Amino acid sequence: MTQADAIAAQIRDAFDDYHARFAAISRRAQRRFETRNWPGAREDAAERLGLYDTCIDECGRRLAALLGMQAHDRPLWGAARSAYSGLIDGLIDVELYKTFYNTLTRRFFRSRGVDPAIEFVALDIEPTDAITLPVARHSYAVSETRPTDTFMRVLENYRFAVPYAHRTRCAAAIAIRLQDDLAHWGEHPVRGIELLDTVFYRERRAYLVGRVYGEHRFSPCVIALVHGEDGIRAEAVLTRRADVAQLFGVSRSYFQADLPTVGDAVVFLRSVLPHKPIDELYTVLGRAKQGKTERYRSFFRYFHAHPAERLVRAEGTPGMVMAVFTLPGQPLVFKVIRDRFEWPKRTTPVEVQAQYERVFRLDRVGRLLDAQPFRHLRFPRARFDPALLEELRATCAGSLEEEGDDVVLRLCYVQRRLRPLDLYLREQTADGARQAALDYGQAIVDLARNDIFPGDMLLKNFGVSRHRRVVFYDYDEIGAVSECHFREWPKPTSYEEQIASEPWFHVAAGDVFPERFAMFMALPAPLAAALKAVHGQLFDPQWWQLLQAQLRRGEWPDTPPYPEALKLA
Repeated sequence: MTQADAIAAQIRDAFDDYHARFAAISRRAQRRFETRNWPGAREDAAERLGLYDTCIDECGRRLAALLGMQAHDRPLWGAARSAYSGLIDGLIDVELYKTFYNTLTRRFFRSRGVDPAIEFVALDIEPTDAITLPVARHSYAVSETRPTDTFMRVLENYRFAVPYAHRTRCAAAIAIRLQDDLAHWGEHPVRGIELLDTVFYRERRAYLVGRVYGEHRFSPCVIALVHGEDGIRAEAVLTRRADVAQLFGVSRSYFQADLPTVGDAVVFLRSVLPHKPIDELYTVLGRAKQGKTERYRSFFRYFHAHPAERLVRAEGTPGMVMAVFTLPGQPLVFKVIRDRFEWPKRTTPVEVQAQYERVFRLDRVGRLLDAQPFRHLRFPRARFDPALLEELRATCAGSLEEEGDDVVLRLCYVQRRLRPLDLYLREQTADGARQAALDYGQAIVDLARNDIFPGDMLLKNFGVSRHRRVVFYDYDEIGAVSECHFREWPKPTSYEEQIASEPWFHVAAGDVFPERFAMFMALPAPLAAALKAVHGQLFDPQWWQLLQAQLRRGEWPDTPPYPEALKLA
């Protein structure tokens, strides 16, 4: 065996080990669900998030010991890439193996941008399109006269260590919901259903994921299971693409799904969610590194295909902490930390990075936008709008280098582009603005119930997705509800106190005054009144204090990932 062959074998074995350890953690999800061990499920999610870097570091140390003085021999690594390509050729998850290899080369050589001499590069194709092997699934023909019997078989095929509560009732409710949904689309009757073998778990729910067939077409089908005091039952059925897309959205934590291979599952999910970017599908399945690779591939393929399109400032009120820019034809924003922040910001660039890392590890409950850190991103200087480039030079010099005709960003965060809430409200009808304002309140409630306090509630820090869901995306002041000190606003005892422009009483770090939230929200009067009518608890210090006590006891309220209207009767 040559030295190059030895490197290739080491890296292939290291990825196989990573994949096995990833699967072992994912498999725990079923037991967590069966025992209703929700804290354990959160611990597993956090452990799995750090697994990739752990395995990369372990493999890197083994390779360094193996190679010694040859650890940075570029021709050797070029030969190793060729040997590695032969070892993984034909595998369904060949792209995941390649990403693992690229991560190692970047660690060894501290690559800036892409190094085609030693890395795998594929900007001109969509590799997942080459996967033709169908993912493992159950398929059922649905009896027009006895549909409940079909769904009894469905539930029978997905067994747990605890019984279903009222299985027949659950099966009948699923059948009725699917019949009603397909009838609404003119697709009645239900002809068939197919569901992936693998059960998807997240937070307190298990999901059977697949598609349902009507007379002429199919739609997504997700059956949500919950485990209550009386056993397991079907809680909801999702068949609208918008609802399923939100379930698989970038503002949610990653699924625990014990998939033998990933690429074939992504191909299946793309068939039911055709508008969902492939990078987001890999990411929501827990393969965040592959998600970054696919996002990079997709963006730069478009970037090179549209040479006249410039990078410009993103729409919205400029942030004090981040400079934000976008490429208009792509649904992404790039966020670069400014070198220093104006008053009243008291944080530092290092602390901002820590906050983004913290959010990566939180249960995001559909209200915190995933942010992927990219290092040493390289763009041609000519592709920047002059005003944007001047802003980056003036305020983000610590994160920016100029090399020849290129601009290199040492660190930037890439997020899906949303419409800033303050702009969105101005563009809507009265009813549309009211619905967005109410969902803004619900977003704060959902975050709070998961021990997340957004800190800065300004409208510009929230965005609206294409499915009209309000999401928070500015993390520099995020904190834990359980660590805040929620207080009533003191009543003035004199005229001087009453007219004082500054608080006339002591305010300690961590003090929060819910009665003053409306001042920072700055909603128009009709929207503010609507928000208080529906979410008045947000302005009540006692509600926050009671929630704190509940969280400190370890009693985290459930936050369903779909509206009440989708729940089964």
